[in-house]
Amino acid sequence: MTDTIFAAATAAGRAAVAVVRVSGPKTAMTVGAIAGHVPPARSAALRKLFDAEGRPIDSGLVLWFEGPASYTGEDAAEFHVHGGPAVIEALVAALAGLGLRLAEPGEFTRRAFENGKLDLAQAEAVADLIDAETQAQRAQALEQLGGRLSAVQARWRAALTEALAMFEAAVDFPDEEVPADIAARARPVLAALAEELEAAAADVSRGTIVREGYRIALLGAPNAGKSTLLNALAGRDAAIVTATPGTTRDVIEVPMVLAGYKLLLADTAGLRATTDEIEAEGVRRAHAWAEAADLRLWLVDGSAVELGEIPRQLQPGDLCVVTKRDLPENDAGWKAIEEAEKRGLPVAPVTAKSPNDMAWLKELLAERVVEALAGAEPPAATRLRHRELLTEAAARLRQALTEADRLELAAEDVRLAARALDRITGRIDPEAVLGKIFATFCIGK
Repeated sequence: MTDTIFAAATAAGRAAVAVVRVSGPKTAMTVGAIAGHVPPARSAALRKLFDAEGRPIDSGLVLWFEGPASYTGEDAAEFHVHGGPAVIEALVAALAGLGLRLAEPGEFTRRAFENGKLDLAQAEAVADLIDAETQAQRAQALEQLGGRLSAVQARWRAALTEALAMFEAAVDFPDEEVPADIAARARPVLAALAEELEAAAADVSRGTIVREGYRIALLGAPNAGKSTLLNALAGRDAAIVTATPGTTRDVIEVPMVLAGYKLLLADTAGLRATTDEIEAEGVRRAHAWAEAADLRLWLVDGSAVELGEIPRQLQPGDLCVVTKRDLPENDAGWKAIEEAEKRGLPVAPVTAKSPNDMAWLKELLAERVVEALAGAEPPAATRLRHRELLTEAAARLRQALTEADRLELAAEDVRLAARALDRITGRIDPEAVLGKIFATFCIGK
């Protein structure tokens, strides 16, 4: 990392203030060339900024961070200037003219990782914090950035080290004065740890849903009121509503925030047999989205005569929403309530025309989301990558527990479990995931 990099850390466009960051071995020279001289470390100094030709760029604040006491662990600086595009353009041109290189996406945080300021799990949390749209996402990302997963991983790693020492003592010093049952003492530790890793892997889905959104599918026959309900819940015309059956041909996803959590509400094609190729594809996509959804709302027009197709994806705990309750109830509404009771589905009669009904339904959905995602404590692991490595480590420990008479093999399985855990925080083999992780960052972070 011999290059000195720079990038605007604030969004492009007109603003009151913009921040340009610099990091690398030429930072002190750069600050001196543009601002006259390096200010005291970690103090803001008001300076006039000039380019290499001595032409004024702006008057702004300069902050100097001497490595390793900086975000990246290198010498670093920030220029806080007026946020006009012309000011930023002039400052960027001056930095490039001094031989600095524009940073790649996530390069500041990657340098922080490579200099030991963050581990890989914390670096991922930085990206999550930048992308956070809800309070739940923000809180989860802050937990990870604060080292929650890293601390738990360190505890798991310490337990594995202790168990491995017991196995190796039994293997390497069979004739020495070590307890005869020393290897057996490690087995309860490994069994308990395997259970804990499996539980953490299972809990990853909760963290993933918090980050990506709780998925709710609206299902039902054509003209059951799915698009109308979607628009009412979203508070805008996200889907086209007509009296013509089959208007919705594709899945329409609308993001929402309820109780501090992100939701993805999906309007889907009406479920029915059709010879129309486009509508049939819409029905197929509706079924696929429903399969992956966290909650399904089965919408039934309570004023209709025919019940229509019952979604095959329905599970106990899903919701039967009997729509158009402002109209006289007919056979479809009665049959839907009867079917819902058989399947263990709560019934919610509503009309999208009633603000009170919509407020009540939102509250009901919020309760479902909180019940599903708000555990006693935030999940330790939150990404698919974490789950794969936790699952691998747990499987290695389960294998080690079967090697009762082959302690060398058991010890090797414990070592492999430890390696899997180390890859979570990037202690070993980080290169395989670094590019993928930091490519998701914005430039300047």
